[in-house]
Formats: sequence, structure tokens, C-alpha cells
Amino acid sequence: MNDNCSHSTVFDELVQIMARLRDPEKGCPWDLKQNFRTIAPYTLEEAYEVADAIERNELNALCGELGDLLLQIVFHAQMADEQELFNISDVCASINDKMTRRHPHIFADEVLETAEDVSSRWDEIKTQERVEVAKDPSHLHDVAKALPALKRAQKLQRRAAHAGFDWPKISGVWGKLAEEQAELREEYQSGNQQRIEEEMGDLLFTCVNLSRHLNIDAEAALRRASQKFESRFRAMESRCEQAGQVFEDLDTNEMEVLWHQAKQGNA
Repeated sequence: MNDNCSHSTVFDELVQIMARLRDPEKGCPWDLKQNFRTIAPYTLEEAYEVADAIERNELNALCGELGDLLLQIVFHAQMADEQELFNISDVCASINDKMTRRHPHIFADEVLETAEDVSSRWDEIKTQERVEVAKDPSHLHDVAKALPALKRAQKLQRRAAHAGFDWPKISGVWGKLAEEQAELREEYQSGNQQRIEEEMGDLLFTCVNLSRHLNIDAEAALRRASQKFESRFRAMESRCEQAGQVFEDLDTNEMEVLWHQAKQGNA
């Protein structure tokens, strides 16, 4: 841990480094070539790598990944500054104002005693902000289209629920899930691929809704399920190799045996 420099000093150094990289005369050719659109994919990638380090509990790596993500923010702010749109100080001021405004129980006189109360009040304040500044008055305004599909579905549903459009009990969601499964089976029999895809989407959307009612983050749940599958499949491949067999040559029953062995091994 670097105890020799203040937070402001090292942050200012990062801002200066980025400014130098973007210097029109002496800057880096690659950095000078970039714009908001070309950098956006790197910003998303770095955010995912932060989440991945947390998921793997590699907290030493987390420090570096957070640095990479911070660089993306400074990069965007530098490009905006060059166009006289805003600068990194404006970015910081914006989030400072937002956090103060959205925590009235800390920075004002409101009393909110539970995490649920805080979350509900946060959503109310966000709704007020959207009405005040947005040309689009919809409750679904500014739900980013670039979000992962499961994450975006859950956010859309949460916004709609906050507006009162929601199942009052989870039993309604279970019923909807059964309904969507039946409709998917029906369309599968028809062979209409476009309709099958549409019903598959409806089923997935309902699964996300069920996750929300169960207080489960659908994106995180699917990520962990994928990791579990990967771990078990790798264990199957390893057992196959140890037995001197070629995985692709196994029949369905042999693969099933390996799968159950992998499950029993808590892979």
C-alpha cells in the first residue's frame, strides 16, 4: 500500500499522465486515435474484469483491476475536456452531488432505519430526478441498452415494479413461468424459428422476474451456474484423460457417468 502520497496527489498524477498521452504533439499515437466509441468497449471489459476478480475472491488482483477501470474514466474525461464538454473535476462533482442528494438520512434530517428503507428512498429520488431533467418521462428512461441482457431485464422489471406494475405475490410469477414454458413447447412444435426465439425470450424474461422476486441477482446466479458447469466439465475431461480415453469418442451413457462423478466430487 502506498502511504507516501495523498489520494489527491496520486490521482492528479494519473490525470496528468492521461493528458500527456493525449498531447497533440508529443502524445501516444494509439491514445490520440481513440474516441468515446472506441474506448467504450474497453471500459466495459475493465468493469467485467473487476467483477471477475471479486467473483474469484482474488482481492490482490482487484487493486490492479480497479486501477484499469479508473484509467477508463480518466480517459473519457480527458477526451471530454479536450472538447470543452466537462473535465474530471466535473465528473467528481457530479457524483459527489448525487451521493449527497440520494442519502438524505446521512446528509439531511430524514430518518431511514433499514437497508430496505434506504433502497426504496433511493429509487424515489432517482424517479424525481428523471422527471426533473429528462425529456423522456418514462420510468424506464436511461436504462442502458448496453447492459448485459439479464441485468437490463432485471433493471427494467425493478423500475416497472417501483411504478406499481408487478405481481403482488410470487405465486403469480410461478404461474407465468409455467405459462411461458407451455407456449415455448407449443411454438417448438410449429417449427417457426422466429416465434420459438420470441417465446424463449419471454421465458428467460420471466426467469429474471422470478429471480427478482427471490431477491437473487439473475446475472450473478447465471455466472455462478456457468462457473459450476465449467468446473464439472473440466473434471470430466480430466477423468477421461486419466483413463486414456478420447472425450469425443465417449457415448452418452459414458459421459453421463463422468458427469455424475464430477458432481459427486463437488466440482
